[in-house]
Amino acid sequence: MRALLTGVLSLAVATALATPAVGAPTPGDPAYTQRDAQNIADAYGRIAGEGGQLQNPAYLPALVAASTQRGVDQLLAQVASPTRPALTPGNVVPGWNVGNPLRAGWAGTRGASRAVTFENRYGARLRGHVYKPLRGATDPYTGRRLRGPFPGVVITEGSVQGSEGMYEWLAQDLAERGYVVLTYDVQGQGTSETLPHQDPPVPVDGLPFCDPSAAPEGGELSGCPGVPSQQLANFVVGTEDALDFFTSRANPFLRSLDLSPDPRPATPGRTTRIAIIGHSMGAAAVSKVQGTDRRVAAVVALDKLAGPSSSGPLDGSGNRPVVPALAVQSEYGFTVSPWWLSGGSSLNPQPSPDGPDPGRERATGYDAWRAAGVDAMLVVPRASTHLEYTDIPLVLPASRYGQDLTSVYVQRWLDRYLKHRDNTRALLADSFRYLEPVGDGRWSPVRLRRDELLSFYYCSAYAVHTPHGPVADADVTGVGCS
Repeated sequence: MRALLTGVLSLAVATALATPAVGAPTPGDPAYTQRDAQNIADAYGRIAGEGGQLQNPAYLPALVAASTQRGVDQLLAQVASPTRPALTPGNVVPGWNVGNPLRAGWAGTRGASRAVTFENRYGARLRGHVYKPLRGATDPYTGRRLRGPFPGVVITEGSVQGSEGMYEWLAQDLAERGYVVLTYDVQGQGTSETLPHQDPPVPVDGLPFCDPSAAPEGGELSGCPGVPSQQLANFVVGTEDALDFFTSRANPFLRSLDLSPDPRPATPGRTTRIAIIGHSMGAAAVSKVQGTDRRVAAVVALDKLAGPSSSGPLDGSGNRPVVPALAVQSEYGFTVSPWWLSGGSSLNPQPSPDGPDPGRERATGYDAWRAAGVDAMLVVPRASTHLEYTDIPLVLPASRYGQDLTSVYVQRWLDRYLKHRDNTRALLADSFRYLEPVGDGRWSPVRLRRDELLSFYYCSAYAVHTPHGPVADADVTGVGCS
């Protein structure tokens, strides 16, 4: 009887969530244009919104201090490794790799962090950080004692010279809730080495070498592996080699990582408790790796999940939906645009005189997972941009609360599939509490209202199974994309 009531409740929730809004404006109405203009303005909320970078008096002093310290640390690390040059903006431009300076003081108070280095298969030195809970810590949301060993997460950054510091927000949020997390820079980005170390015709100790005229292998664009950094193969290799390091004795937090076989895996044959997360080209990479690497139990793609038929910058050819996938995807690309340019994709906008297609974000990957019968969820934050998932100071657009909302959904998704919490109601909740850094070592709670923070243009949807049977997939926001 209890199972029956739970199933009825789940279906009732799904039906209620799928009810479309009444009286919403339509393309061409003045109200529609006005609403769109406000959405565009809100896409700069992280910079100019209430509590944003320009509105928080603690932000600029913290940015100057953190940028200076990070720049000095990186310079010293490069001087100490003269034969391992990182010829990247993240290594030489002050503030590029600083992340959110309001998070200064996290290590040692809310969690533990350790800088790490490892070599990829081409001999290039990659740099990153590993995060974990403090010994004896309690969950900052529930007050429960955190007891290890803990599930693991590897985060692969985005391309166009993304750097691992831009993603420490998510690593820290996960670590303080009971995960061991690795962030790292792929070859040629951030503070990682630019060139590989192949065997030269005339050996020269320690110096990088490759033969640009050699035939490329394994999806590489040139015979110089990892060069240029802007290619999918580089991010796939980075993810796989990061997993090798993460699960090896070289990981300084290995004892905190739960490597025991999972007796209740969500995917048959995938018995680890490790998830991979990627952004942008990193998202395309983890979409591919989840289908082939048996160490992966769950995947999160931050703009965008790439299904088998995805093309263009996603390059999903050959991808197989295998493990549960959370797709967090954006309304806008690197810049914002009006509603009548919402055709194509957020990364390649084209004219759309009839307005946005509500199912646009489903088509990249979510629908493929749903068709394969693999659990999936799609979340589209309102006014979100492709840069939502990176901490970048002052200059590039992102919404005020999209990162907060993303963190909440990632935490709950991984809790479901790595910690086996039956949290369907929590995933479908309409209100969330999030702890946000405000500076000077302080974190302040904010209340996130789901229906205000999810897109009214593009559907957010889910199709998951519960211990009591499948829950019908549903349109979370009721924009008519079921």
